[in-house]
Amino acid sequence: METKNLIGTTESEILEWKSSFSQLNRIIETISAFSNTKGGMIIRPYKRVGKSTIKMSKDEYERLILEKHKDRLQFDTQIYLKTTIKDIHKDRLRWFLRKAKEERNYDIDPETPLREALDRLNLIIKDKKLTNTAILLFGKDPQKFFPQVKIRAGRLKGVEGLDFIDMKILEGTIPELREKAMKFIMGHIKHAIFFDANRKYDRWEYPLRALEEVLNNALAHRDYFSNAEIQMSIYDDRIEVWNPGELPKPLTLEDLRKKHKSIPRNKLLADKLFLIKFIEQWGKGTNRIIDEMRQNNLTEPLFQNISGGFEVTLIGPGKSFEKEIEKEKLHKLDINEREKKAIEYLMREKKITRQIYGQINNIGDTYAKKELKELIDKKIVKRVGKGKDTYYILVTE
Repeated sequence: METKNLIGTTESEILEWKSSFSQLNRIIETISAFSNTKGGMIIRPYKRVGKSTIKMSKDEYERLILEKHKDRLQFDTQIYLKTTIKDIHKDRLRWFLRKAKEERNYDIDPETPLREALDRLNLIIKDKKLTNTAILLFGKDPQKFFPQVKIRAGRLKGVEGLDFIDMKILEGTIPELREKAMKFIMGHIKHAIFFDANRKYDRWEYPLRALEEVLNNALAHRDYFSNAEIQMSIYDDRIEVWNPGELPKPLTLEDLRKKHKSIPRNKLLADKLFLIKFIEQWGKGTNRIIDEMRQNNLTEPLFQNISGGFEVTLIGPGKSFEKEIEKEKLHKLDINEREKKAIEYLMREKKITRQIYGQINNIGDTYAKKELKELIDKKIVKRVGKGKDTYYILVTE
């Protein structure tokens, strides 16, 4: 058995941990006992600090082994011995195959038997055991095997983030995690939607395509050996997404802003996410995020390695978003100054009557009735109630 597989295990008939060479006599006794039974292993992790030799912690020793053998230790290609074909959700696999057919013309029929489909996707290896990637993409309960595969999503108050307005722990497969994260974001950022006579005007505070790309990269390229979760924080003025695992070498932060190669940390997983167009294999993800932010007249994203992970920060428009939307709204609509004044009144008071319309514009009832009818025809306001109880509100959808 390889040493890396013994990290964190308890002593047994074939394994013993020793804290120092001062236990030499006991070490010799243990070696003798092992040799007379089933064999075994004695492990002493130490490191040199200055002139002293000190014991390494379990976490430190584990990180050292992973770093030393990182080229051969790939989380996504490893098998999880306790999983079986029964841990795969067939509907999630079929959704994936339909999506791959739609996006990349992938040629595996969604109705292909479960084991055959997984085999053709190269997600079953020796002894018909499932790779970790199979569980991440199609597992019935991925967090049962990998509790770190979560997104901790929070909406924080203000720009300092001292208090939470909302917080959720998102679970599921990788496609489900992205869907749930996007739903959480869309529930906590501003959305402007209205209609004029000819079209629907729909704009989000942040470009949704950029947000999807940030999440795709976090889920595809995170360090799945780490026990940390992806963290997504929404503030009044920005969104931060942090994933465990710094930018893979030799990529630099500066490379992300120009043409660069794709260096996936999880190659097998990235190959499968490519099939459903969650990621591209040409190193264009960060460039796409930058382009989306520029096209929406927003500050370019901030990329940084921080706390052993990689973080993307999207700077939003802040309070200027609502002002810009209202300016755009009134500019696009073919309405007169009196109708603009009525819309501004509705934004403050939420409803308006024909009598109030006349009063704020200093016009008679006939003109008020006519212009309110024009606003209804342009799908800007709608009428509520009948007779004396009639009033008007803004159309919001």
